[in-house]
Order: sequence, then structure tokens, then C-alpha cells
Amino acid sequence: MTEAQRLGFRLERLDLDLSEPQALDPEDVAREKVRMAWEHLRRPVLVEDSGLEILAWGGFPGALVKWLERSAGLEAIVRMLEPFPDRRARAVCVIACFDGEQILTARGVTEGAIAPAPRGAGGFGWDPIFVPRGSDRTFAELPPSEKDAVSHRALAWAAMAEKLGSLRRRGSDP
Repeated sequence: MTEAQRLGFRLERLDLDLSEPQALDPEDVAREKVRMAWEHLRRPVLVEDSGLEILAWGGFPGALVKWLERSAGLEAIVRMLEPFPDRRARAVCVIACFDGEQILTARGVTEGAIAPAPRGAGGFGWDPIFVPRGSDRTFAELPPSEKDAVSHRALAWAAMAEKLGSLRRRGSDP
């Protein structure tokens, strides 16, 4: 939410007690959560979900990264990757918007790698272990303006803004 506001989106945040769908792909999670949120509120809603795809692990943990981080910790994720020479990873964010009839989704992907150890105090979640391509700093080490310029979340929000703008230009609601 904070990042979306920094990117210029005006949103009302509501904390709903929704069950967390379990899937590797953040789009599967976002689609299910946006339906559940709409059922609670019966008005247009928007949700986002993110994930960390480690290429050496076939995309795992994906959207399950939150659970892996909570149960094992960031240090353990880094240690579990030590036997693998390929440290490439993708940060993925999917935003889903639902008006009760149509679901729109937008995906943002930032290519990068897993750092050899957690670094930085900024950001949240797995930011201390993700180094975006072209940088030598983790998301957690980047100032918000630099992170927003390359983040998966910023790319997803930009894609959603474009989709919503296209619908408005055609005279449709999302």
C-alpha cells in the first residue's frame, strides 16, 4: 500500500480477514483473494500478491515465500541455495481488480538474484535477499525512489493503470 501511494495511486485500504490461498503463482492467489474480497464488500476491489521465484528451484517458493520466510527465515533460504551455482531469481507482483463481473490482472516482474547473505534494513519481507539486475544492492538497501524505479510492484501498478486507462477510453468499467 505504501509503495502504491508513492507511485501515485489513491487507495482505501481495508483489512479483511480472508483465508490465504496457497499456490506458487501470485496470480492464482490474487485472483482468488480478489473474489473473496468482493464477496465481503460487494463493491469494486483490488488486491495484490507477490512472490519470489528462484530459478534453480523451478520457481519455488513463488507466492509461498512468505511462509518459507516465516518458518525458516531469510538466512535459511540463502543457505539452502548454497549448493546451487545459479542464484537467479524473479520478483513477481500481480494485481487483480474485480467489479463483480470482470477480473483484470496485471503482472510486474523484476529479474535479479539472491544475495549471498541478507543485507539492508529497508523494505519488508524478502527485500534483504533480492538484488535486482543491474544493481549490487538488495531491495532493502535501495532508497524507496530507486526501488520504485525497478520494482516488480511498480511494474504491476503501471500495467494495471494502463489497463484501467484503456477500459475508460473505451467506455467500460473494470
